[in-house]
Amino acid sequence: MAARSTAKGVLPILKSDDAGFEKAFERLERRREEGAADIERAVRKIIDGVRNGGDKELLASIEKFDGASLDAVEVARDEWDAGVDQVDPADRAALGKAAMRVRDFHRRRIPSSWEMREEGGGLFGYRVRPLARVGLYVPGGKALYPSTVIMNAVPASCVEVPEIVMATPPRPDGTVAPEVLLAARVAGVHRVFKMGGAHAVAALAFGTESVPRVDKITGPGSVWVTTAKRLVFGEVAIDSEAGPTEVVVVADKTATPAWVAADLLSQAEHDELATAILITPVKSMATRVQDQLAKQLKDLDRSKTIKKALAGRSAIIVTKNLDESIELANRYAPEHLVLAVDDPDGCLKQVRNAGAVFLGHYTPVAVGDYLAGPNHVLPTGGTARFFSPLGVEDFLKRSSVVRFEPPKLRELGADVMRLAELEGLTGHAKSVELRLQKIRKVRREREAARAEADLEL
Repeated sequence: MAARSTAKGVLPILKSDDAGFEKAFERLERRREEGAADIERAVRKIIDGVRNGGDKELLASIEKFDGASLDAVEVARDEWDAGVDQVDPADRAALGKAAMRVRDFHRRRIPSSWEMREEGGGLFGYRVRPLARVGLYVPGGKALYPSTVIMNAVPASCVEVPEIVMATPPRPDGTVAPEVLLAARVAGVHRVFKMGGAHAVAALAFGTESVPRVDKITGPGSVWVTTAKRLVFGEVAIDSEAGPTEVVVVADKTATPAWVAADLLSQAEHDELATAILITPVKSMATRVQDQLAKQLKDLDRSKTIKKALAGRSAIIVTKNLDESIELANRYAPEHLVLAVDDPDGCLKQVRNAGAVFLGHYTPVAVGDYLAGPNHVLPTGGTARFFSPLGVEDFLKRSSVVRFEPPKLRELGADVMRLAELEGLTGHAKSVELRLQKIRKVRREREAARAEADLEL
């Protein structure tokens, strides 16, 4: 294993030129949960229960896992209105501003239907339409996440999904936090359901007497929620498998250690399984950030959660140079990548894998979490190599549109038949040949009629 700093610090320090560094970094890259097989078995049981038992099993699961005894799972309109009225005016204004900025961002590039025409009667294109009904999962329990409501719902609202339903765990008294209800109102949610965990995912995927079946489920959650989304995929669409939050900060000598430490701590406070990694070519930056982590940790409300996160798969990595720092960040493919460097635009050109990139010294991850505009529902667990942030595209579907008029089929039909026969699919070829026979017959009849007319003249 790579040598670690002998000085006592909040995070272990790895050095890229140590003999055991490669194995140590590979361990950091592996972010899949241990005990996944046991969790999957338990989640399958919950899903099957709700699928077969409907509301009765759903309410029992809410009582067992969410700790709330409910008579009805949906938030009634008067309950929703009362919750909205409880929100402090300043909080109301901040949430409204966040929703407005996120909406303005997502409205800028909404895909639309298009078509192209070819000479001879060919028409091809895409018809783009919103999904009919989507389900948004918003975590609860450890913290309030009205910002996640906005990030999930606003893109769906921008493309006018007819029905946007939301699931979020109830509080022990069976209510939903007023701030979450307000966020749902300003973001365009149509219905809210008091349910969390795997049972909520199952209810959205298969429907119950009270919960409508949706076409797609989006939003982050616990390992139970993530596992449930994976298991129902195919019955419904999902956005991605969202895991614990993670941040990688790449810092050069111009970075401020206190700010770097604050960015690491801000993501670690989300969850005990969160990951916070600093990659820097500056050895002194590593030790100064260590000091700041210890200092700032004392004043944070969620210090216990942070300590567990930092004791997990978090680290400080000292590299040979900035290029190596960026390359390690690309290998890790983080959810959040902070470029706390003198030339962030230059470094950005080298970035291949990241859910969101935060450029320069004055762009903390927090601005992206709340109201910068781009979505904070991001790929985690290394999936930034192939997944993208949540956006309007996630709530749209495309249908191909094809039309051949007789001249176009006459032009290309023989090639279609040859390709079909090449694959041994003679029925495909026959479907074209029958139409070509009709086209040739009509053409012969037209030529005969024209010849007859010429004779009469």
